[in-house]
Amino acid sequence: MKNFFTTLSNIWKIEDLRVRILNTLLFLLIYRVGSYIALPGVDANVLNNQAAKEGLLGLLNMFAGGSFSRASIFALGVMPYISASIVVQLLGIAVPYFAKLQKEGESGRSKINQWTRYLTIIITMAQAVGYVRSQITPAAINPALGSGLFTLSSIFVLTAGTLFVMWLGEKITDKGIGNGISLIIMVGIIAQLPAAIIDEFSSRVSGTNATGGPLLFIVEILALVAVVMFTILVVQGTRKIAVQYAKRIVGNKQYGGVRQYIPLKVNAAGVMPIIFAQALMFIPATISSFFPDIQSNSVLMALSNYTSWLHNLVFAILIILFTYFYTAITVNPKQMSDDMKKNGGFIPGVAPGNATAEYIDAVISRITLPGSIFLAIIAIIPALANILHINSQFARFFGGTSLIILVGVVLDTLQQIESHLLMRHYDGLMKTGRVKGRTAVPAAAGTVPPAI
Repeated sequence: MKNFFTTLSNIWKIEDLRVRILNTLLFLLIYRVGSYIALPGVDANVLNNQAAKEGLLGLLNMFAGGSFSRASIFALGVMPYISASIVVQLLGIAVPYFAKLQKEGESGRSKINQWTRYLTIIITMAQAVGYVRSQITPAAINPALGSGLFTLSSIFVLTAGTLFVMWLGEKITDKGIGNGISLIIMVGIIAQLPAAIIDEFSSRVSGTNATGGPLLFIVEILALVAVVMFTILVVQGTRKIAVQYAKRIVGNKQYGGVRQYIPLKVNAAGVMPIIFAQALMFIPATISSFFPDIQSNSVLMALSNYTSWLHNLVFAILIILFTYFYTAITVNPKQMSDDMKKNGGFIPGVAPGNATAEYIDAVISRITLPGSIFLAIIAIIPALANILHINSQFARFFGGTSLIILVGVVLDTLQQIESHLLMRHYDGLMKTGRVKGRTAVPAAAGTVPPAI
């Protein structure tokens, strides 16, 4: 405990770090206050959007910190920006113009960011129309406003809200600590945790339908801690490939001649495979809504029920396939091999060039299999928890997208804080060892971009 308070004191002594942390807390506070401001013309007391807390909408509501179900001005959160970023990233693979921009350094990144912002506006406006028409009941709308005027004003407010949240995220990245967009998503997820724990505790201990008692609640908390530790192992897992650099003599100094490592992530794809797989798993439910006559189909019903064994089996298989796909498009062994060769590096026992690229590709293929299986297990744990009669809100924290984002963002932020401490000759956050973040820089170029 003494070391903990000493670390806090060291953090407070560093003016730059102190200002960055305070700025981060201030920006996050602004975001949380805004998430409780309802859209103009909406009566929050009448609004009862329980449907927005279930299924895919429930996941979006969690990412938005509950703003989605409250019809807040930040109801859409940063998800349109995330969607736009994914689309632009995929365009960089399929469209030569965007692929060229990715190779132009800072100027190319600036143009890509501009395209991402434009696409964010288009996606936000499209989602705002669907949100207003499907999630806000007529009883909650001020009758003084016409339907057309309310829809138009809400589209502008929701779009402005998303752009403002995106601006807050950029300010946190520039003036604060950590990745701003990721921190905003993390805060939205954590904001749901206290209420979920209280509801689960009440269902076990108090009330007429209480089951299990406090002992079962303690077991659930211990199980949650174990799942978090397992997730940390998956997120942090790396396979190090030794790289030897040739010795060079320049003047009176020697360069190179040392061995470094390329850390290949066991889960290089991050949370993206789960997001893609979840999007596909909602197709059966969408088909059922458009064709009521086939709702009684047993296979379709099983695929639409996220607690069924068929749904989870297909879900797990899709995650494994998408993990391989996303790893293949984000990790380029050929580029890593070429960059290593240009810098005079080689893998001991492997010839430079194509042989090195094939060796790296083989290693990535081997470590991706256990990584994808672990990711699939984490993704289906919430469904298993729900089958065991754990509250659906609390069960979401046992795995899936939310838990991986929480673990990744917390580790990344702690790494940045520790970097500030070590740079000023203070001890790190831990007495032994180092906080290993997700964005470790490999010895050779061709780094793997971090997940959300």
